Amino acid sequence: MSQPCVNIGMVGHVDHGKTTLVSALSGVWTDKHSEELKRGISIRLGYADTTFRKCPSCAEPQCYTVAKKCDECGTKTEEVRTISFVDAPGHETLMATMLSGAAIMDGAILVIAANEDCPQPQTKEHLMALDIIGIENLIIVQNKIDLVSKEKIIENYHQIKEFVKGTVAENAPIIPVSAQQNINIDVLIKAMEEYIPAPSHKLDKDAKLLIARSFDINKPGTSIKKIAGGVLGGTLTEGILREGDELEIRPGMKVESENAVRWDPIYTKIERIVAGDETVEEATPGGLLAVGTSLDPNLTKSDSLTGQVAGAPGTLPPTFDIFTLQLHLLERVVGISDDDEEIVKIKTSEPLMLNVGTATTVGVVTSARGEVAEIKLKRPVCAEIGSTVAISRRVGSRWRLIGVGVIEN
Repeated sequence: MSQPCVNIGMVGHVDHGKTTLVSALSGVWTDKHSEELKRGISIRLGYADTTFRKCPSCAEPQCYTVAKKCDECGTKTEEVRTISFVDAPGHETLMATMLSGAAIMDGAILVIAANEDCPQPQTKEHLMALDIIGIENLIIVQNKIDLVSKEKIIENYHQIKEFVKGTVAENAPIIPVSAQQNINIDVLIKAMEEYIPAPSHKLDKDAKLLIARSFDINKPGTSIKKIAGGVLGGTLTEGILREGDELEIRPGMKVESENAVRWDPIYTKIERIVAGDETVEEATPGGLLAVGTSLDPNLTKSDSLTGQVAGAPGTLPPTFDIFTLQLHLLERVVGISDDDEEIVKIKTSEPLMLNVGTATTVGVVTSARGEVAEIKLKRPVCAEIGSTVAISRRVGSRWRLIGVGVIEN
């Protein structure tokens, strides 16, 4: 398997078949957390790599597959490209996790179940999130077509077309699929090849790794001599990472002393890089990486470094604990059954949930002046000036997406 060159998000309402579709395309079941398996939903971001292949003997779209031998004629297939899937949870209480995942997506598949009316609440919310974050390369999968009649599929198709009218997905292809029965998977692979190209990346820039997961891979009882360092999972947005490189991680570690709190950068060294299930000496942007480090694994366990940024020492963007946002609010709240509620302007002293890159933090508005707000963060973030920030407000008992902001300073 070659190194992944693109990240494709799998988004949509809960239980519409996102994880099953990733499994059909990659052979990997991304729900690995015990609570996920028990409840049958995704809670954390799931990841899976797969290589798209093409049979030189068969016509399109039947020639597209993930198998090394063609199911149609038995011919050895040729590698097209390797991609990484980001499987985002669809449950309404996990919207922050979805937004963190959207920050590392180059394109997305919006999964809509044919056996339910469209749109469902998180179908609306996820599409709006992709729209305001700026993900334009979209494919719509009409899943579970094996569960309903032809007439219902056609009715659902027209519901989808009406739903996406006027959105970033208005011209996206709609592919009818059964992930459970592997129906039209070849057509979907062909669509991904046509509609979600690998982005062009800047290899001459300083390396910047957005951390989306972090792990302790040691099993209980491992002897001290055999303990492996902490692992960072995420995507490289620019530059090149090499085995042996020194890394700085920001904002870093929370330090409390003499009634004061500060965040100190963490420094470490790259011990190993895994891309596309293979150990590589260097990694380039596109796809998802696992970076083994010399860090104490206690620092990386249970996703404790999620949302941070890693790169060569001295090259990372600034760390903010307070910033000013240029605001662009939506007209109405999305993600609830009744979305007639208008969005009022942001007010001073209001708490907001903010997604900056893969980081999720809560901030309090210290000053609100029309389309500009100054916000003090509970947990600092490392981000470039000009970065896009997804903004959510407490509506009832849930955080609801209400707009986007751009960091001014």
